[in-house]
Amino acid sequence: MKGWRAWPRSLAGRTALVLLLALTAVQAAGLTIHALDRVDLQRFSQAREISARAISAWRTVILAPAERRGQMLAELELPAGLTATLDDLPMARLDQPPVPPPIARMLRLDLLGGGPPRFRPREIITSWEQRAPVFRASLRLPTGEWLNLRIELPPPRPWHSETFLIAFLAMTLAACLLILWAVRRLTRPVRTLAEAAERLGRDVNAPPMPETGPSEVATAARAFNTMAERIRRFVGDRTQMLAAIGHDLRTPITRLRLRAEFMDDDEQRRKMLADLEEMEAMVAATLAFARDDAAAEPTVPLDLAALCRTVLDEAADARPDLAAAIGYQGPEHLVVPARPVALKRALANLVGNALAYGGAARLALSPPEAAGRPVRLAIEDAGPGIPPEELEAVFQPFRRLEASRNRETGGTGLGLPIARNILRAHGGDVVLQNRAGGGLVALATLPA
Repeated sequence: MKGWRAWPRSLAGRTALVLLLALTAVQAAGLTIHALDRVDLQRFSQAREISARAISAWRTVILAPAERRGQMLAELELPAGLTATLDDLPMARLDQPPVPPPIARMLRLDLLGGGPPRFRPREIITSWEQRAPVFRASLRLPTGEWLNLRIELPPPRPWHSETFLIAFLAMTLAACLLILWAVRRLTRPVRTLAEAAERLGRDVNAPPMPETGPSEVATAARAFNTMAERIRRFVGDRTQMLAAIGHDLRTPITRLRLRAEFMDDDEQRRKMLADLEEMEAMVAATLAFARDDAAAEPTVPLDLAALCRTVLDEAADARPDLAAAIGYQGPEHLVVPARPVALKRALANLVGNALAYGGAARLALSPPEAAGRPVRLAIEDAGPGIPPEELEAVFQPFRRLEASRNRETGGTGLGLPIARNILRAHGGDVVLQNRAGGGLVALATLPA
């Protein structure tokens, strides 16, 4: 199927295509049967009319006076495909094959030899030309003359009525439209389920699916809602457990901080307080990562370009020594639906990482290339980059590359995971790539 470009990718498209092909095949078969039956009926009707007129022509010449036979024969109204002439010699030739029996029976030539003896031809000669085909019958009168009948069946016209073709096409078009409507209606629950799954992936607190429709659809919606509720309960239990652990850890950290203040050795006191501050920061970062506060923030229209400039200005204020290495490139305004606080935190993490480990942060914002395409952000630094096999591993919680990131630099290993979680909650993503000219670039996408 991969090599067939005409094969649709969606379930609705494939179902509609199969049904349309099946309808086309059935309609073609029905039309062929109708055409063949109509051809047979036309042949039978034409043969009966020709045979009746041929018998009428014979009776006319046999009953007419000899001097008026030619005139009366010329005055007869003969159907298309039948000509009758009165000649001295037979037109049918004995060196040609006789009329086949099925054609003779269809034309009812045997009736010419029936009837009273005085009405019977003295001799009957039949022949036919296979190329035309043209059938000839020569009937000898008692006076010695020959009534020559030339029979050429008109070509069949299976589509004699234009109204039938118009009605057939209209019926086919109506059936196609009905198939497309029915397929879209029947596959709508599948799209609804996919959209609900996408919403649940972005926001664990997304509203449940409506449990309406046919029994199969309602059962699937009910199962999906049950699964979503179990996921929410699991996430809530995990968050509550981590919050309890964080709360319990804050008490001994506070006691250790108080005890450290009474230490006599200034050097040891300083080291102890630094370790305690680091532990407290790690606990706070862990709780923030586990709670995922971004999911509870409402989505509003946000000027992403202004937010990017704000994040860069705050980073320049915090790191004045690197202000010259911070830059923005992109449109003046670009509005997207987003959660402002969460998205600002994600961008601040990416910019902070670029400054801390790459010595620069150049942010390039690109609007969507076309309708339905995402917004793109690229944050470049001037660092040494990271090994290719670690480009994805650094998004794991508490994962740090000791060659460039250690506790001395203040990293906890949660900045990139938090940024990715926030961007994915918005329906986008972020990946890292090594630049050809050196340094690292964080490529982020957001739905427009």
